[in-house]
Amino acid sequence: MKIKLTINGVPRETEITPDEKLLGLLRREGYFGVKFGCGRGECGVCTVLLDGRAVNSCITFAAQAHNRSVTTVEGIGTPDNLHPIQEAILDHGAAQCGYCTPGIICLARDFLDENPDPTEEQVRDALKGNLCRCTGYQKYVEAILDAAGRMRKLSGDSG
Repeated sequence: MKIKLTINGVPRETEITPDEKLLGLLRREGYFGVKFGCGRGECGVCTVLLDGRAVNSCITFAAQAHNRSVTTVEGIGTPDNLHPIQEAILDHGAAQCGYCTPGIICLARDFLDENPDPTEEQVRDALKGNLCRCTGYQKYVEAILDAAGRMRKLSGDSG
């Protein structure tokens, strides 16, 4: 079956099978920032944004993206123009092996869009669905709180 969707701002039309997952479609289309982890929606490494909301692409059917917008980590920032979340993760040394980082960036984007001035407890709660074996999460928490401040400053809200 054929679907239309927008991936990182680029409209596309592609063939899918009825049982194809969004993760498979994205990787087939060349978006390798989205990772495969558990295949059950429990680890968060496959997190992308579907119409701006974080979803686990390993359990989301590709057909659910028909006439919708998907954003992967590749669509959040570029090497020459990092998003404040990406800058903060780098500045805080939060990423170690980096496998979970794209999913955490996508999750953080959705989370901070919904909650621009979170508490540490709220950030920790938001990260519960994204597993990382390398860190104790403290640096990710600090980075997301820092990114929230950076994003508020860019929007003119000193919050």
